[in-house]
Formats: sequence, C-alpha cells, structure tokens
Amino acid sequence: MTTTTDTSRKALVAVCLGFALIQLDATIVNVALPTVQRDLGGSTAALQWILNGYTVALAAALLTAGSIADRIGARRVFLVGLAIFAVGSAACAAAPDVGLLIAARVLQGLGAAALLPTSLALIVHQFPDREARARALGVWGGIASLGLTAGPVLGGVIAQYASWRVIFLVNVPVVLLTWRLIVGSVTETPRRDKAPVDVAGLVLGVVALAGLVAGFIDMGRPELLGIGIVGVLALCVVEFRSAHPMIPPTLFRVRAFSAGTGVGLIFNFCLYGTLLCLSLLLQQVRHETVLQAGLELLPMTVVVGAGALCSGRLTARFGSRLPMIAGLSCGAAGALLLASTGSVLAGSMLLGLCSLAMPAMTAVVVGAAPDDRAGLASGVLNASRQSGGALGVAVLGSLFGHSLGGPLLVVAFAYIAGIVLTSVATRRP
Repeated sequence: MTTTTDTSRKALVAVCLGFALIQLDATIVNVALPTVQRDLGGSTAALQWILNGYTVALAAALLTAGSIADRIGARRVFLVGLAIFAVGSAACAAAPDVGLLIAARVLQGLGAAALLPTSLALIVHQFPDREARARALGVWGGIASLGLTAGPVLGGVIAQYASWRVIFLVNVPVVLLTWRLIVGSVTETPRRDKAPVDVAGLVLGVVALAGLVAGFIDMGRPELLGIGIVGVLALCVVEFRSAHPMIPPTLFRVRAFSAGTGVGLIFNFCLYGTLLCLSLLLQQVRHETVLQAGLELLPMTVVVGAGALCSGRLTARFGSRLPMIAGLSCGAAGALLLASTGSVLAGSMLLGLCSLAMPAMTAVVVGAAPDDRAGLASGVLNASRQSGGALGVAVLGSLFGHSLGGPLLVVAFAYIAGIVLTSVATRRP
C-alpha cells in the first residue's frame, strides 16, 4: 500500500527530474560546442545561438505558460511540456546542419517553458506546509542546480566517448520516466477563471529579448540592440494597458517580488555567462580536450548542488535573507578570485556557492505572490532568470578575449548588485 509520504516523495522526484532536464540542457552543450562546430560548421555567433536559441525561447514563453497553467492546471501543462521537450531533443540529435540544430533548440526551449513554471507550482500545491515546502524547494533547487552545472561535465564525457548527438538523445528515456512518475503521483492544481492569452505581450516579449541578445552577440549591429530596447518599452506600455496582461503590473508593486525577480536575473546572468567563459578558456586558450574541460568543472558542480540543498534547510530555519546574502557574497568573491588569479579550481568552487541563494530567492518570490498566482509568479521569476542567462552568454561571451579578467569583473559587480537587491527584498516592512 502506498502511503501519503511515499506519494509525496515520488511527486517531488518527478517534478525535480523535469526541472533538472531543463537546467541540464541549458549548459550541457557548452563544452561540446567546438565539437559541434567541427562536425556541422558555423560561426562563433552561430554557436552562441545554439545556446541562446534554447534560452530565448524558454524565457519568452515562460510567462504565457505560467499563466495558462493557472487556468487549466499545472500538471496538464507539465505533461504537454514533457512531450514537446522530447520531440525537440530528438530533432536536435538528428539535425544535419547548424540552422536546423538552432531551430530544434528553440523547440526544446518551448517545451522547457511549459515545464519550468509548472514544476514550481506543483511543489507549492503538493507541499502546503511552510517548512515542508522550504525543504522541498531545497531539494528542487539542489537537483536543478546539479543539472545546471553537471551539464559541462556530462557533455564533455559524452562528446569525448560517443557523439554530441547523444547529449540530446539521453533526454528521451528520462522524459518517459518523468511522465510515468507524474501520472502516478502528482495531483492537479486548482484552476482559475479562464482569461484570454496576452498574445501581444508574448510577441513583444520575444522581440525584446531576442533583440537584446542579438544586439549583444553582434556588437557591430546596434540596430538589433535598438529593436530590443523598443520591444521592452512597448511591452511595458502594452502590459499596463491590457485588461489581461501577461505580466500583471500589480505583482511588481510588492517590493519582495520585484527585488527577488531582479536577483533571479542576476543569478543566471552570472552563472550561465561564467560557465561559457570557463569552457572557452579551458578549450580555446589552454587547449584542453572536451573531457578535460568538463572534469575540471566537476568540483564546481558538486559545490553548486550541495549549496542549493543546504539552502533549503537554512531557509526553513532562518528565513531567506541569510542564505541569499551568503550565496551572492561567495559568488562575488569567487568571480574576483578567478579574475585576479585565473585559478579555475578554487575560483569556480567559491563561485559555485552562489547556489545558496537560489532556493531562498525562489521562496521569497513565491511567498510574495498570492497562492492562486503561483504558476504566474514562478513564470515571472524564471523568465527573469532565463533572460539573465541569455544576456549573460551574449554579454560575457562578447567580452571574453582569451582572458577571464573583464567578464569576471562584470560578474563580481553584478553579484554585489544582487546583494543590494536582496537587502531590499528581505527587509521587514
């Protein structure tokens, strides 16, 4: 006979598996990019779009996915996302050229957009008790962070001993396992009244983010950056005037919510951008193999996973402020150590402790929103995070000139800005 505790554990494992897949595929291709280039060709900008095609699609569709999950149920949207993600992964593995690989990565990103906000909404639903929810968020964040930073290691091993195409094929059996666990252990979330999907907001969100990312990747074409900026301004105008906005402005009137989503953007900006720069340094400057580069990043992977798991317990006991400030401070110190000494082992491990901030940051944002807007709140947070990741790859990748100095100084200042925002988000009224 299956107990409630067993069912809750299976539900948590299922949701975490889906979230880990999303995070893993954001970074698993990093160290394999030179191998992909040798096989399919393509410019450096094309390689950046192999990463950012996924991230931009993920960030742009997150808000709509979170809003739809609130209307028709997070479990249903999660299952649809799994199916789309599996199809996109198979298409990536079969891609005959760079253009189709980027297109398949976009499809993956759309599937991931359905998974990310619903995973958080399902945890909020399955664990209504505050302390149990904080511990569950710690596990969720730990497994997700492990997926994020294990990407370079697994990608290196697979690319070295098999093929970069296998990197995408391994997603399919994991999706099937996750589907089975979700169907057997996760209950549906309450549904809100149906409202029209904000199509204008969705389109402008895509234009804004794609324009900003393209502008930073191709610094010689400022008109792309201009398109992104105009898209941001237009999105703000449309959302304030819309009767059913994709991003309700009222949410941002809550100080903790606004500052918490800002910390989320900074978190992924720093982590995604740093991982790309480290991969480029190890392979293009130090001429290490794809496997050596992946293994050199392994200690950072372990630290990131451990930090996120500890954060859940710390948040349950002390609240969000302590782990957030501690994590962001370690990130800043690690970035400065990398920039000044070039020591990948020590610097990346210290920077990896930034993961202390992730589950705590999530608890702040979810706690600041009404329970019936959990899907949308998580969508806003994760859209902010994934936008930060896309911008981090574009900005720091463009600044990388065979040295970590410039990009990592930017990372250090960004973490310091995150500490300031954390003070705002967690300040008592």
